[in-house]
Amino acid sequence: MIRYLSIINHRTLITLLLSFALPFFAYKFRIVYNIDLTLISIAIIFPLVFAIRGAFRRREKALEHLSLYRGALRTIEYFFVNSANLSDEAKEKSKKLLIELCDSFLDHLSQTDTNTKSIDEKTEAIFAFVRENEENIQGGTRQKIFRFIRDVHIAQENLIAIHTHRTPISLKAYCLIFIYLFPVIYTPAVVNKIGLDAIGSEPLTYFIVMLSEFILISLYNIQDQMEYPFDKDGLDDIRLDDFKINRGN
Repeated sequence: MIRYLSIINHRTLITLLLSFALPFFAYKFRIVYNIDLTLISIAIIFPLVFAIRGAFRRREKALEHLSLYRGALRTIEYFFVNSANLSDEAKEKSKKLLIELCDSFLDHLSQTDTNTKSIDEKTEAIFAFVRENEENIQGGTRQKIFRFIRDVHIAQENLIAIHTHRTPISLKAYCLIFIYLFPVIYTPAVVNKIGLDAIGSEPLTYFIVMLSEFILISLYNIQDQMEYPFDKDGLDDIRLDDFKINRGN
């Protein structure tokens, strides 16, 4: 249950305070008007849904590239282990290099740091290992290893791009501003629809406005959590430990 409360934050508090204050002022100063709320709703819902879909696609792409990344590293490990001419010491070294690269990269994804120098060096170490031991690795096997190293590079670059670049800030700012402004426009129209002096209209107005704002800001918070799927903060964040080479060990 506590996990589901992660979508509630300071933005939720701000919107609920606005949703409580605006009906109060609308009734106190008798502010009402008749306005078509369809266009106002579209102005908020469409960009918000677009942002949520974009965040979901980012998460799915991240899962795809993580699977490719681990699969490529595991295949390279198999090639090294099954190279008959490689010494046991070299095989152990190759396994250590691959594990260090994988663990370091997954740890990098979970952090906010965008410096990839250490990751690049560890990736280069795999290539250097192949070059150092090319006499003990058959030519065909060596070429296959290079192809899978290429897959590792592609997956890394795609994941780094997802890690570094988010949903356009202008779109998120637009959604958030309109969510904050929504009760300002929405409340007098709701009061007009229900009736300013109708019995029970005031608590009903509070309920409708606060519920509408809570739904909108919760959707925004879900999108905000989902668009960065590596930080282990959101409900749907990716479990990076599942993509380690030696997972379960």
